[in-house]
Amino acid sequence: MNNSGVTPIASLKGLKRSFTQGEQTIEVLRGVDLDIMPGEIVALLGPSGSGKSTMLQAVGLLEGGFEGSIAIAGTEASKLPADKRTALRRDHLGFVYQFHHLLPDFDARENVVMPQMISGQERVAAEARADSLLSSLGLEHRLTHRPSQLSGGEQQRVAVARALANQPTLVLADEPTGNLDETTSDRVLGQFLELVRGEGSAALVATHNERLAARMDRVVRLHDGVLE
Repeated sequence: MNNSGVTPIASLKGLKRSFTQGEQTIEVLRGVDLDIMPGEIVALLGPSGSGKSTMLQAVGLLEGGFEGSIAIAGTEASKLPADKRTALRRDHLGFVYQFHHLLPDFDARENVVMPQMISGQERVAAEARADSLLSSLGLEHRLTHRPSQLSGGEQQRVAVARALANQPTLVLADEPTGNLDETTSDRVLGQFLELVRGEGSAALVATHNERLAARMDRVVRLHDGVLE
């Protein structure tokens, strides 16, 4: 809990991660401290290879091997058993990657329905939620199109809708528009930010683009394994 009395949706304390290559130890994260408050959109800036993706994997509880504390929605996650970490990730987190990773054999609606049904939602309600999210992203005429029938920008908007399908308290986005041209990138990011804010979710968005980062609530920079 911070000085305002509000519990951060994500709190990192002394986060460290190193890798061994032969006889060399590479320190990627060297003691990261960060609080993300409910509803706050934070840009994580840093050049390629600076450790942004490693940090997102830590916050997303996707990988072990980290030192330090990771708390999600007030729950200390770093020492939880695998099943409890999975439940915490399912109940609180959504993910958007640079490459959309949509299921190719399912249409846009089905890609957004799937995570909801895995979480126990009834199909009718899941489809209604999917249609609402996709329509808010301008895809109301593309609901039954498979990924191969969609443009890159449309595919990434489906990925955004999928990330928000279960109403996560925190969305983690790793270079979410890095694979798009500048015009499409601006449009998709604008829709992403509008939808995240409209849903009341917080977000941590990794990017190397200063111009895009400036559109978010706060900017932190990862340099030499620590935040500036």
